[in-house]
Amino acid sequence: MPNIYYFINEFNKEYIEKIDKKIAIIYRNYQKKINPSEILKIKNFCKKNGRKFYLANNIELAIKLKLDGAYLPSFCKKLINNKKLKNNFLLLGSAHNAKEIKIKEKQGVTLIFLSSLFATNNNKKILGINKFNLLAKHTKKKVIALGGIRANNINKLNLINSYGFASISLIKDNYKLIKSIIKKY
Repeated sequence: MPNIYYFINEFNKEYIEKIDKKIAIIYRNYQKKINPSEILKIKNFCKKNGRKFYLANNIELAIKLKLDGAYLPSFCKKLINNKKLKNNFLLLGSAHNAKEIKIKEKQGVTLIFLSSLFATNNNKKILGINKFNLLAKHTKKKVIALGGIRANNINKLNLINSYGFASISLIKDNYKLIKSIIKKY
């Protein structure tokens, strides 16, 4: 199970080729309708390159296209019929508080992405290190740090109790830094 995740909102083959294969891809684009043929292109590319690939907020399509799993954002509260899922299909989910953590556990997620660890352009409500660690104790599931992780605060990940982290800008802009971080995970 990967411990570093990269969120994308479009398929850019040249760019994805540059990042380490240990980094899993999560396709998340809430601004446009999901194009199954684009998702298949990403799936085939990731499979060919030995990379895990997850689709956000569409379990049915992820199952139909035989992806590695699906990512359930915090606003997705519906319960999942886990009997439809194959053993190697992983559910990932995000949460911002203890109540959402319990919902994700009921949904059967394997990993819980806790956010926002640090401030982002879109979200100034942050958990910070102490609250993150307290929330992580609310579950026995593995926890992934999400939100605002950048080159200037990456060393603070050593202060949190997480299995790994997820990012957009850090992975997109810092190839060399990510290579050194991967060695730690």
